[in-house]
Amino acid sequence: MTISMLKGPLRREALRDALLATVDLLHRRRASEIQEDDIDDYVALKWLAWNGGGLRLTASGDTVCRQLMAQLG
Repeated sequence: MTISMLKGPLRREALRDALLATVDLLHRRRASEIQEDDIDDYVALKWLAWNGGGLRLTASGDTVCRQLMAQLG
């Protein structure tokens, strides 16, 4: 089952788990490798936002990333 097939809380959790990898793709200018459904959901969650035709991490998305990195140690 892929992330895009999940619904509700499971979908949000799967997106959260994949956020660090997604942000890494953005930093490496490889946003084309992020699934469109994932982008739509990240934007709906306000973790990513469109900015001048490109995606950027929002303050909320940054907070989630910091939480994830703290959990990883």
